[in-house]
Amino acid sequence: MTHVFNAPADFKEQFLTGLTAAYGRYLERVPGASAVMRRGGPRPGRVSVVIGGGSGHYPAFAGLVGAGLATAAVVGDIFTSPSAEQAYRTLRAVDSGAGALISYGNYGGDVMHFGLAELRARSEGMDVRTVLVTDDIASAPPERAADRRGIAGDFTVFKAAGAAAERGDPLDEVERIARKANDRTRTLGVAFAGCTFPGRDEPLFTVDPARMEIGLGIHGEPGVRTVDRLSARELAAALVEGLLAERPDGAGDEVALILNGLGATKYEELFVLYADVVRLLAAEGLRLRGPEVGELVTSLDMAGCSLTLTWLDGELAELWDAPADTPAFRRGAPLPDVAPVVAERAAVPEQAAAVDDADPGARIVRAALACARDRVQRDEPELARLDAVAGDGDHGAGMVRGLRAAADAAARTSGGAGPVLVAAGAAFADRAGGASGALWGVLLDRLGTELAARSGAADSLADCAAAVAAGLRSAVAEMMRLGRSAPGDKTLLDALVPFADALAERVAAGDRLAAAWAAALPAARAGADGTAQMITRRGRAAALGEKGRGVPDPGAVSLTWCLEEAAAALAAAETGAETGAEAGAGAADAGRMPLVEAKGVDGE
Repeated sequence: MTHVFNAPADFKEQFLTGLTAAYGRYLERVPGASAVMRRGGPRPGRVSVVIGGGSGHYPAFAGLVGAGLATAAVVGDIFTSPSAEQAYRTLRAVDSGAGALISYGNYGGDVMHFGLAELRARSEGMDVRTVLVTDDIASAPPERAADRRGIAGDFTVFKAAGAAAERGDPLDEVERIARKANDRTRTLGVAFAGCTFPGRDEPLFTVDPARMEIGLGIHGEPGVRTVDRLSARELAAALVEGLLAERPDGAGDEVALILNGLGATKYEELFVLYADVVRLLAAEGLRLRGPEVGELVTSLDMAGCSLTLTWLDGELAELWDAPADTPAFRRGAPLPDVAPVVAERAAVPEQAAAVDDADPGARIVRAALACARDRVQRDEPELARLDAVAGDGDHGAGMVRGLRAAADAAARTSGGAGPVLVAAGAAFADRAGGASGALWGVLLDRLGTELAARSGAADSLADCAAAVAAGLRSAVAEMMRLGRSAPGDKTLLDALVPFADALAERVAAGDRLAAAWAAALPAARAGADGTAQMITRRGRAAALGEKGRGVPDPGAVSLTWCLEEAAAALAAAETGAETGAEAGAGAADAGRMPLVEAKGVDGE
């Protein structure tokens, strides 16, 4: 909630009055306009950089006026474009004879009003160019990148253009550089709660306290998906994975980074998130130059944050490093290269070397998890397509995260198959998050617990078929209780329950584990295939009704893939073949469930 105001209708003017009074050494009001400009006006013979948009986003836009950044900022009412008249008056006030570049986020009102101001100034002989900022990858697909919104990536475009103008570049060059910076900038944001206008009691929009909106815009525009609250590590993975998937063509390995708070997310929280972000970026071989963590583009008191990456080359790096002096952003001498410390309390070489790998059951579990990880990681786009029809499109990414963590935990855990599975289940649940994380955590934990309880009763995992069957029955019961679901609800249970039943039947008939597992696989495949004809009864997708029919449940599909990879590892162990991931992957090729083409909702 906004607590400090007088008359809500006068909020913008009173904000600008106070800003100018506080930072008069940097800026002054533009006569007759709701705008501020650099103290002393434009520099003769230098290009003027004019930025702007609605108020409620400070430091954007008025806080970024000063040396090395914007010459002026035009400010509208809260979340509202300034008028064409205000923008025109500002352009005339900063006309230095060298032309002006206008830059702002790609929003309809801004485009119309700034566009009209540009036309009017041009008709009077002033050379004016416009560069729209389109960094928000959640607002439109890559093939429609020109339709994307501008959010925190505004800053990197403004910084590049302002630094170029400061050193005396002509207008053609300032425009080229601004477009180049925009083309190399990507942003993805997330919201935890809405924001409230001055004088209002209710927020502009709301977010379920147990959920979060990924891709939500800075004015409350809908996000691309709603997910359960993620840990900082999971959120970092979601943001980084999203941005790296749209790495610009020909981009190098050096990036400028902004981890931006949207108004109510504390700096300490941002630093927690940054530690995980920088670790992931380093793992991808990216080098950070002058990272910024803080508030640069906000949305009143909105709880949320965004991650921006700008892929640099020598030219953009020089401009990113260039000095700037404004009320909200100051940079002195050029910054040194940054080599972030990314050490983590995880797989230490000494621990890995000390793991006891003598137990044959543990080796099978490790091989099965490694095979499943590789399979799901390779075919993750298929899961994303399936999940996008009736879900939020992130099932594959969650499975990849969970299986990576499970395989890593298994590789670091000594003991038999039981302890290894328990450790893998805890890691999967922690890393994947969401419903899949919880359910898979239960599945692996119950299998491991049952095997650990029968430790010593058999010579190897292959001889523990009864324990595995019992563990699956226990896991199914707990998953049904935890997820409040049952077969027929279009979930992974529609593949797991028939598999568990078929496995128990074969074990009761005297089959060893590898044979029983292989014999039960067709039941899992049939169950997964059968979900295509079901209507989802659980979760948000239940509201789609008939629209979800025709596409199999991604959770049932990914479960079946993992069961197939486990079958390969068991078969390899039974025949005495190598039980590594490569051996398991090869053995599974013959009986894999085929990829399924996802059908869009209403033909899309």
